[in-house]
Amino acid sequence: MSEVHKLYPLAASQKMHYYTVSYCPNKAVLNIGTSLTIENDIDFDLLKESIYEAYDRSECMRIRFCKNENGDVMQYVVPKEERDIEFFEFGHWQFEDAENEMKKWTSVPFERFDSPMNRVVMISMPDGYKGIYLLVDHMTMDAQAIVMFFKDIIQIYCHKAYDIDYPKPLASFIKALEKDLKYEANSKALQKDREYWTEVLKQGEPMYADMTGDNLLERQREETNNPNLRAAVCGIQSCDAEIAQFHLEPNPSDWLVTFCEKNNISMATLLLMALRTYLQKVNNNQTDISVQNTVSRRATLAEKNSGGTRIHFFPCRTIVNLDETFLEGCYKIRDAQNAVFRHANFNPIEFMGMRSNYFHLDRGQSYEPISLTYQPLSMRSNDILPEVRYKSNWYTNGVAAQNIYLTVMHRSLDNGLDFCFEYKKDKYSYNDLEKMYYFITRILFEGVRNPYSTIEEIISNT
Repeated sequence: MSEVHKLYPLAASQKMHYYTVSYCPNKAVLNIGTSLTIENDIDFDLLKESIYEAYDRSECMRIRFCKNENGDVMQYVVPKEERDIEFFEFGHWQFEDAENEMKKWTSVPFERFDSPMNRVVMISMPDGYKGIYLLVDHMTMDAQAIVMFFKDIIQIYCHKAYDIDYPKPLASFIKALEKDLKYEANSKALQKDREYWTEVLKQGEPMYADMTGDNLLERQREETNNPNLRAAVCGIQSCDAEIAQFHLEPNPSDWLVTFCEKNNISMATLLLMALRTYLQKVNNNQTDISVQNTVSRRATLAEKNSGGTRIHFFPCRTIVNLDETFLEGCYKIRDAQNAVFRHANFNPIEFMGMRSNYFHLDRGQSYEPISLTYQPLSMRSNDILPEVRYKSNWYTNGVAAQNIYLTVMHRSLDNGLDFCFEYKKDKYSYNDLEKMYYFITRILFEGVRNPYSTIEEIISNT
């Protein structure tokens, strides 16, 4: 089938995910399961038409993968999606059972080659809300692309049902891909970015700080008889994972947003500051902290609206002394992240390889105990019809490639913040995550109320 379509290589962001699925025994590791439901009644025939139309408008939802004659993984886009859109009635189920059923759907891996990489199911929930369950493969979509696809379906539906304006066309995934591939073909921009990341390595070796403060690094220093060891082996044999989700109320969430606006920093910067301060607190006031941060490469309008997966992971390393203020720490992170953003098109896998070689790391050694994603987009009701109430949900696929992956996003109903920890069950417990959330939010509020307090004071007061 694939030979009749134009084939394209994988972009660096897709290669990163393919590397993950290649080495993880559970192939559902790239599955992302979500749902969007609304309080209003829905004409499911009209919704089905809208979903098909959204498929036509979104190239990334029609991606297929294949291997060429050399065994390289390639991709192509089929002209039309004609699979049946399923419907599932949960109306008479217990809500917890309905949630568990969608978790089961999320744990079923896709056939990797010459096969659709998503599944859409129209759902009717026990609470009367109705809408869509969406399962996608991370090689084809990230969180922003998912939100964009949901929004496109709802806007098309509202155009048909309520005669609101038809949504503007989406940007081309293929054109965005071609731009990425041109950059990766040893362009001058690529060479400049490689020089930047080489200079980052020359700044010195980071140091691992575990989320539980359990002296993992000290134990491994004793085991290896190397008191100068700075990287820790933190990989766990099992990939079995669970999600712990905590909800921050709208008012305190607004305090954080206001603080960011007042001090000209991003929410991601503030969250990184809270994370690194927590790590500093539980690791004997260690000042050198590194956290893996997600960079969404969507600077232009075309990149924002092209779908696909455009996230790259890079470490955010900062050295913040105890006598520096909370706000000074925020500014250090902001400056570090601004530099990363300018060079974020670089292949993260290549950088990790460069870092391993430069610091002579053994397999499994790392400096970052946690990865952070801040998702600024939410499906707000006032985007389309002000009187319509929405709910959105994310479902675990039961497997994780990283020990802890924290996603922070705004709720659709009230714009409060949700903290969603995906964690490996044999490394952490729910109580560990609850404790982390408790202290991270305490640090956030203490820092926002007293931005000129020193880190030593912040740690002491939390």
